[in-house]
Amino acid sequence: MIRRISAISVVFATLLIASSAAADDGSFTDLGYDLENPPDAQIEVEGYFRTRGEILHNLDLDRGPTPSGDHLFPRPLSDTGGNTLRHTDMRLRTDLRAYSPVGAAAVNLRVDVLDNVGFGSMPEGPPQTTASQQPIETMRIRRAYGEALTPVGLIAVGRMGSHWGLGMLTHGGDELDSDSGDAADRIAFMTPMVSHIWAVAFDATWSGPQTRRRDGNRSLDLDPADNVRAVTVAMMRFDSDESIQRRRDAGRTTLNYGTYFSFRWQDQDVPAHYLPAGEPDDLDSSDVMYRGFRAHAVDVWGRLVLPFAELEAEVAMLQAQIDQASVVPGAEFTEPIRSLQFGGALESEVWAEGWPVGFGVDTGFASGDPAPGFGAFPGPFDDPGEPGDLDGPQSNPPDDNRVDNFRFHPDYRIDQILFREIIGTVTDAVYLRPHLTWRVGEWGPGRLHAGLAAIASWSMQPTSTPGQRRPLGLEINPSLLYESYGTFSFAVDHGVLFPFAGLDNPQAGRSASPAQVLRLRIAMEF
Repeated sequence: MIRRISAISVVFATLLIASSAAADDGSFTDLGYDLENPPDAQIEVEGYFRTRGEILHNLDLDRGPTPSGDHLFPRPLSDTGGNTLRHTDMRLRTDLRAYSPVGAAAVNLRVDVLDNVGFGSMPEGPPQTTASQQPIETMRIRRAYGEALTPVGLIAVGRMGSHWGLGMLTHGGDELDSDSGDAADRIAFMTPMVSHIWAVAFDATWSGPQTRRRDGNRSLDLDPADNVRAVTVAMMRFDSDESIQRRRDAGRTTLNYGTYFSFRWQDQDVPAHYLPAGEPDDLDSSDVMYRGFRAHAVDVWGRLVLPFAELEAEVAMLQAQIDQASVVPGAEFTEPIRSLQFGGALESEVWAEGWPVGFGVDTGFASGDPAPGFGAFPGPFDDPGEPGDLDGPQSNPPDDNRVDNFRFHPDYRIDQILFREIIGTVTDAVYLRPHLTWRVGEWGPGRLHAGLAAIASWSMQPTSTPGQRRPLGLEINPSLLYESYGTFSFAVDHGVLFPFAGLDNPQAGRSASPAQVLRLRIAMEF
């Protein structure tokens, strides 16, 4: 049991690195963009209502269970002969921005209602007799922060979006098809100097156990030593989309770039506060233990826009060490857990003036770990993985004291099936993605676009894959998108995955078979 709990602590520690970064959508390049010239209205409201339906066929690849007895993807409960699942969900998102009547200041709020809630998932009464759905009793407030323009720069305080570059490492979730998005409790300061934006941010990531004060209206952090904190320093040169378009129309080249360094740390820990078996209401000094967690993140981003092409790239390095990985006071390990992770992504598109067709090649990589399973989302108290498992903890102290698999943010998507659904994100892999875009033209009050992409992928570590081989698969993704000038959109996405040897089941002597996904998305924006 100690080994299992410690493995989870290591996984938790390495997750901290990936979220210790800086920002873009709802962050450094977005904060304060309109405070110098605020709009006439003191309150602005925008958002969207989104509905998505999907059909998922054979996403377990019909290759049987892994050595741990799990399938690569859920199967229908009642029909063992079929392998098709269907799902529909929705989301109402509202972004509110209130400007101060005097002075350059604003307060921002993001509220999500029915966030990814499935159709028919909240019946009022027994399934056979329900005539209504349960009322909405809660809302998810994802962001709430204020910002003010001072003579020396912009200051922002509160829970704000966290996004940087391509969104490979930290993603704000602002895209129409995003499912999650990062947010940080942050104090940030930004100022322009020598044609660049310079920023520093302090993040309060975790405050540990708290108690109520005498009046019952406020809480109190019981131990500052167990807090997880992060400091980020960033520099960037950035142009708005409007400015880039003007320069492109004039035949000029635009170069944007940025880099940041982030440091995150935790000295002490109180695992009884967050473990399922803990007793958070009855804590004392015996529950406090040394953690010694240190993590560094370095990220470099660049974008080159030519009159006929665009290139955008991001590369990141994460390093961490946790001196004491155990979460059981008194049951300690003698060796620290270390991590060194690398990842990168490149996007490109080429087009010619007056041509309706553009093309490009995207590529990316995420460092791997030789432990069984990809290590994308190891669950709490998971046992160490067996060769042939899809996922599992990448460390197994005291025998294996490293976690080296880099993980892309799940909202940074390159396909429809393998990394989006089966693995869950890009990790321990390299991919190549040629793509083609056809601007079909005007259709009614909007425009119609068609796209086609092919994604070939390989594992960095063959021991991580279910088939114990590097080749993962080839996926074909055709798509259609109709946009009615910012008020309505309709998208159809299809995916076919042809799995390779890395997804086979050699223990059972079975080969993986193709999988398909069909998705429809309708969105009304305001």
